[in-house]
Amino acid sequence: MNVENVTLESPIVVVGGGQAAASMIVKLRSLGDDRPVILLSDEPVAPYQRPNLSKKYLRGELALDDLMVRPQNWYAEHAVELRLGQKVEEIDRNAKSVRLADGSALTYGYLVFATGGEPRRLPAAIGGDLAGVYTLRDVADADVLAPLFTAGKRLLIVGGGYIGLEAAAVAAQSGMDVVLIEMADRILQRVAARETSDYIRALHQEHGVRILENTQLARIVGEDGVASHAELATGEKIAVDFVIVGTGIAPRTELAEQAGLTIDGGIAVDASCRSSDPAILAAGDCASFVWQGRRIRLESVQNATDQGEAVACTLAGQEVDYQPVPWFWSDQFDMKLQIAGLNTGFTHNVTRPGTREHAMSVWYYHDDKLLAVDAMNDAKSFMTAKRLLQKGLSPEPDFVSDPDSDLKSLLKG
Repeated sequence: MNVENVTLESPIVVVGGGQAAASMIVKLRSLGDDRPVILLSDEPVAPYQRPNLSKKYLRGELALDDLMVRPQNWYAEHAVELRLGQKVEEIDRNAKSVRLADGSALTYGYLVFATGGEPRRLPAAIGGDLAGVYTLRDVADADVLAPLFTAGKRLLIVGGGYIGLEAAAVAAQSGMDVVLIEMADRILQRVAARETSDYIRALHQEHGVRILENTQLARIVGEDGVASHAELATGEKIAVDFVIVGTGIAPRTELAEQAGLTIDGGIAVDASCRSSDPAILAAGDCASFVWQGRRIRLESVQNATDQGEAVACTLAGQEVDYQPVPWFWSDQFDMKLQIAGLNTGFTHNVTRPGTREHAMSVWYYHDDKLLAVDAMNDAKSFMTAKRLLQKGLSPEPDFVSDPDSDLKSLLKG
């Protein structure tokens, strides 16, 4: 195997080309670190932001250039080598080398995993490999799907999480006949309280989306290898022109596992984003870290950005203790959902009506401690909650639920 010595000083090699990778590189350069950097991505395009793939990009309201974290020429101007369309086959930790699919290899001083996640697919046994059955994870997926979003088409979405619901909203706005099935008792059951689920279900139903909860897919049936209809466990058959599977992602940890790194719900990293090998760091959807006494993995652009920057700080010798205040967002129809914190382990919640029509927020508590807030069309509640969480403050639930109370007063003093 021919190992390429890129420079006299072995470069920082980044495996993966998403938000975490780009954020790490931009931050590293802003800190004055001018070591050579090589980014290896199996996608043919420079790092871009994924959230709008299922929103404005799918609707044709944004071009690919609008999604770029930095223009492609930025990387060359900052001595970053982009190697796009390059699949990494193996990591040799002893030799500190990376082997590529074309047989070439290069050495690294430090290695950063920013490999993201892989969408879960339906098993082939129930039609998952039929033409017309898609996932929506990268720009190539969106480019295939966008021309299909035309009035009158029949779309089945499998999975009632945020990706599935966002795609359903775009499809309904395009005049399509949309059915969404969710095997759990309600949409968003894993991530939101019943009040949030009820709000979003009603929103979709008002726009003509048919939502079937507590519903199991039996199989997708094809004609000439192309999906034609779905059979549900109830026996109902639903004619389809195509199917989108939105059942979540799994962290891409295969290379890290093969290299013998510790895996714990993702590539396990410490507070400085180092893996079990101090020369290898990780950030974004592929990495798990300890937060408030438990190991978690966050799938959000906020985490990819902030954790990528934390990796840069570690590489530049300015280590930080990565302890984020998580936040998320989702656009569906004319509703913007903004989430601050994580509601895992909540014991109760209260709702607060917003000052705008169709605005409300759901506040999650564990006993007396505020954990998180879902804000629907209620940016004021979101921003207040985010600042409260940053300060470690927990307002009384009765105060929050009183529509006449002044949330801003909680931040005074």
